[in-house]
Amino acid sequence: MTATTERAVGSDVRRIDGPDKVRGRAPYAYEHELGAQPAFLAVVQSTVARGRVTAIDASAAEAVPGVVAVLTHQNAPRLGDVAEEIAVLQSDRVQYVGEPVALVVAETSEVARDAAGRVLVDYDAQPADVRLAADRDDLYAPEQLMAGFATDSVIGDVDAALAAAPVSVDVTYETPNQHNNPIEMHATVARWDGDVLRMWDANQGPHNLVPVITEAFGITEDQLHIVSPYVGGAFGSKAYTHAHQLLAGMAAKVTGRTVKIELTRQQMFSLVGHRTPTIQRLRLGAQPDGTLTAISHEVVEHTSQNAEFAEQTATATRLMYAAPARRTTHRLAKLDVPAPTIMRAPGETPGMYALESAMDELAVALGIDPVELRLRNEPERDPERDVPWSTRNLVACLRQGAERFGWAGRDPRPGVREDGRWLVGTGVAAATYPTRRRPSQARIEAVPGKPFVVSIDASDIGTGAWTTLTQIAADALRVPMEQVSLRIGDSRLPKASGAGGSTGITSWGPAIIAAAEQLRDRDVPPGGLTVTGSSGPGDEAETYSSHAFGAHFAEVRVDRDSGEVRVPRMTGVFAVGRVINTTTARSQFLGGMTMGLSMALHEESVLDQGRGHYANHDLAEYHVAANADVAEMDISWVDEVDDEHNPLGAKGIGEIGIVGAAAAIGNAYWHATGRRVRDLPITPDKWFRQAPAR
Repeated sequence: MTATTERAVGSDVRRIDGPDKVRGRAPYAYEHELGAQPAFLAVVQSTVARGRVTAIDASAAEAVPGVVAVLTHQNAPRLGDVAEEIAVLQSDRVQYVGEPVALVVAETSEVARDAAGRVLVDYDAQPADVRLAADRDDLYAPEQLMAGFATDSVIGDVDAALAAAPVSVDVTYETPNQHNNPIEMHATVARWDGDVLRMWDANQGPHNLVPVITEAFGITEDQLHIVSPYVGGAFGSKAYTHAHQLLAGMAAKVTGRTVKIELTRQQMFSLVGHRTPTIQRLRLGAQPDGTLTAISHEVVEHTSQNAEFAEQTATATRLMYAAPARRTTHRLAKLDVPAPTIMRAPGETPGMYALESAMDELAVALGIDPVELRLRNEPERDPERDVPWSTRNLVACLRQGAERFGWAGRDPRPGVREDGRWLVGTGVAAATYPTRRRPSQARIEAVPGKPFVVSIDASDIGTGAWTTLTQIAADALRVPMEQVSLRIGDSRLPKASGAGGSTGITSWGPAIIAAAEQLRDRDVPPGGLTVTGSSGPGDEAETYSSHAFGAHFAEVRVDRDSGEVRVPRMTGVFAVGRVINTTTARSQFLGGMTMGLSMALHEESVLDQGRGHYANHDLAEYHVAANADVAEMDISWVDEVDDEHNPLGAKGIGEIGIVGAAAAIGNAYWHATGRRVRDLPITPDKWFRQAPAR
């Protein structure tokens, strides 16, 4: 092997997949053209939230020219033992508005949709229960939270500590239903070649789908081939198997055709998950100097009738600040709604909004600068697990962020800074996200005179994995990037973890490094050489507490006449270990902070309390932050390498940018107006419902 001394990791390499994407040469799932004329699918969805299908009349649909088949629970193929929320067309039971009750297969997508509208469905409908409230008498504690976290955690006598605290706050925050809304709708192309099911699909890791789809259709892993090289965003919604993928496999089996399904934007509000709404009560107790003595964080959120999803909303509170008495609890309400799923930084995003808002309220009650309050409660070790940090640079993020933002000299009084009709304020919030490593394998094929072929079933959901993994492989092989040919997004490649939880680079990179180490200083024979490397969590997960940290600063302007809210500038400083690519890293932070701004000011899925459906189920009424909403974003990171966690020294950056951003904006809104909004989003109407705080 010929070594090169120029390092790719840490540079600002532009996306190597960029040219193909802008020229339309990078096919996304629905764009795969497979020769034979495909058939198209359209889903008939339930119009009631709870009940049973009593009759289906598909005769009018079947009579439409070009219709190939209509599937219902009466004639659809039987699936294997799959989770109830994706056991599609297997019974007459209905558990949420939008649940698939029939499927139309036709020669064109237009015919399929027209025929779907002609399928008549009768229901025995029951009253729907979709109301989330903290005073429900049927709230329950799940056995555990998502990602294996304990449901509750209690250290010390929290109630006694709160009662004895000289200064305390007791506040409740609410976050609404939110939907992921990636720019690429969920889509699948499916075909059976004999007993082999081939799928071209939009997902966050083909291997994530393999266990469910093989079980559903009674096939082996060798009989399933899923391809997903390019994905147009996901934010968590494409991490799991959903009903449309099974519908595609069913339709392809029944018709013997290649079939294509792309969910509409409206269908994505019911068929691919959402972020659960939360009601969070925060109680903080402190000494007059700001030292926290007690923290209590109690969460109520919803789940569905057909799937338990317990978001780990308060787990970040367990480690964020030092306090001798601490309690976090989670309770669920099982409602007649679609199953929730993960959405960018699940748990930390809503949970840190509440915690960091409460910290701001405590700072006001104490008369202490909110940055200083956080610095005074910095824990030397993980307060929950009592282990050292692999690295923790929150203090550096806060101090550097304050300097970059111009925090010094800030008047702590709310509602005193004006610019014409605009009230101006500034706010701060901290951020954290866990660092994890999952089992992954990589293969490298070396042939003299040819580029190294690096294969791993990683997934690029827009994060830049095509580029960063090539950088990692080039450095590990000690060759220029041009001598690396990367293969990803294919279930026939070595098994790797999915793209989620900010674990991609920390899991895939070490596997590539492990494979490359086997080639170093070896002569490659004329016929070539193939090696495989693997990596996964080691003792570091038990020995250290590993998390990324950050600090958000925001300026908010509020129009005193209309209540309009603008965010002219934000500053984000992050501690995320080694940064692999400075360009794609900044892009991830920018996207996260923008999504946090969108959460703070715009995003809310309105659940109709009578009918149980999401009333604003499109991008016309579910507003996502656009260019006009986003102004100056100042983004930087501290210089750190976390060698204790993985060989790369990286921590992952996909989630940390959104965590805490909404709280910084909410805190700045209070500073501008003297009015505290505790239920997101902060829309203009909320300016008129409160009297100024005293």
